[in-house]
Amino acid sequence: MYVAKVRPRWSDMDVFGHVNHANMVTLLEEARVPLLFDEAGRAGLAEFAKGMVVVKLAVDYRAPVVVDGQEIRVEISLQDLKFASLTLAYRVHDGPDAESPVAVTAETVLAPYDVTTNRPRRLTAEERAFLQTRLTEAGA
Repeated sequence: MYVAKVRPRWSDMDVFGHVNHANMVTLLEEARVPLLFDEAGRAGLAEFAKGMVVVKLAVDYRAPVVVDGQEIRVEISLQDLKFASLTLAYRVHDGPDAESPVAVTAETVLAPYDVTTNRPRRLTAEERAFLQTRLTEAGA
């Protein structure tokens, strides 16, 4: 499991002081980018940063995430790994700690994309190994 901390901005809130749906989706993206772009790049896997598209997105709300200036904890795990896509599962806590209540669960299906050919591509063996070791305790 990968853990990210993101801080909802005051501009993310709706009229009720909660993070609105569009901004929650952005926070999910902000949580996964350091893993798939920065950490993967440091591991020698620069292709993720060159092209990764969201194929499917599902967000389930258990409770509102209140914008109060503190970070929220986003836990990301690998739910499914195929040769040309991966599914990430998210647990968003309404606070910075694992003990904070889970307010949102979500899932994204991502596909690596070659921007030079404008076509999806397969994951390399190295990319699959990185995802398995970084996002699961015992591999996928």
